[in-house]
Amino acid sequence: MTTPKQTCFVVMGFGEKVDFQSGRKLNLDAAYRSMIKPAVEEAGLECYRADEIVHSGVIDVPMYQQILAADVVIADLSTSNSNAFYELGVRHALRPYTTIIVAEDQFKFPFDLGHIVIRQYKHLGEDVGFAEVMRFRAVLKEAVEKIRDNPTDDSPVYTFLKGLRPPSLEKVIESAAAAKEVAGTSGQLGASAETLSVLMQQVDAAQKRSDFLTAKALLTSVRDMMRPKGDTTQENPYIVQRLALVTYKSKYPTVHAALEEARELLLALEPATSNDTETLGLWGAVHKRLWEETEDKEEGKKYLDEAIRGYERGFHLRNDYYNGINLAFLLNVRAAHATSRAEAIADFVQAQRIRQEVISICTALLQTGSLPAADRYWVAASLAEAYIGSGDETQGQQVLDEIYATVPQGWMKDSTEEQIQKLRPLLADSPLKHIKAEAV
Repeated sequence: MTTPKQTCFVVMGFGEKVDFQSGRKLNLDAAYRSMIKPAVEEAGLECYRADEIVHSGVIDVPMYQQILAADVVIADLSTSNSNAFYELGVRHALRPYTTIIVAEDQFKFPFDLGHIVIRQYKHLGEDVGFAEVMRFRAVLKEAVEKIRDNPTDDSPVYTFLKGLRPPSLEKVIESAAAAKEVAGTSGQLGASAETLSVLMQQVDAAQKRSDFLTAKALLTSVRDMMRPKGDTTQENPYIVQRLALVTYKSKYPTVHAALEEARELLLALEPATSNDTETLGLWGAVHKRLWEETEDKEEGKKYLDEAIRGYERGFHLRNDYYNGINLAFLLNVRAAHATSRAEAIADFVQAQRIRQEVISICTALLQTGSLPAADRYWVAASLAEAYIGSGDETQGQQVLDEIYATVPQGWMKDSTEEQIQKLRPLLADSPLKHIKAEAV
């Protein structure tokens, strides 16, 4: 599977513009095409300017989506372009970091920009000299790589207003959707295949770096684009599933609220009767975490039972390893909270039997050799957990060491480690051990 590139949106004017402070005419397209875009692409990012966005209807909504969601924004303030200033302000208000400001070297700094780093290049008017092109490309490429790999606050809004949190990104997307209605556009605004592809690439990139709020905002927008106008009943299951995943992982505004919101999203896919193992797995995952978040375990038992029902259905429908390994884990959890020894033993033994099935399923899948990287990781992680849960720590740890060396996304390893750390004490307190102790 090809890893989607991160994106850079460039805020600047187009064509030839007059710098009214100096009276010079500058070719901004030359600066973009010879320096900015090549530098960004050399740094490994996709680079877009507003005139390169594929869209239908007015440009404003997809443009603001890019200002909000792009991994990096470069603002070229040459000629004191008022639109560029405004769009830079929007970016600084929405995102604390990953914004770069550039300008040609005769640009007059307004007072409010005097304390902000502005990288300058020498513009000859009609063009930019070759030596300057190569120099500034290197400077800009280094800047993009630096803030991409180690983002720190570069917005004066968040630098000076300590403790300020970015606004809820999904609210911004909702506002964009409202703007679409006001504009009176027909059908699906910006919902060409190319536009949706770009947005989904941004979703993948945001999820890879564990920026679940951004992924949620983008998926909310994609979901709205793919619905027939005015129809909130027709859903794309894949989009809803991904939206539910990033929603509960965002933990925003609170862990419990995010889980409840994800639960509501999944209800649209009718999990009680669904035969989709992905829907059932997510339904189980959300209720599993709701159980963990409930302080009163007696009250929260309904979440635990619902999670087990979801995972059990998903496992038995199609021998799905993900549902199976989580079903085994939750059977151990329920055994630890059982009110009778017989119930505890029954759940514990069933968990062990399911793990043996998971080992067989995962071993066969890994032998196919044609799994995408992310799928291969989860299959191997489930195999490792099944080994550990069955008492084979050595084999389980060997599989973990192998997959951790090439884990596609950091949050995947965190998720695996979290579950295994929770599993070990459940195994140590096995009800079967109590029976052996009493027999002795």
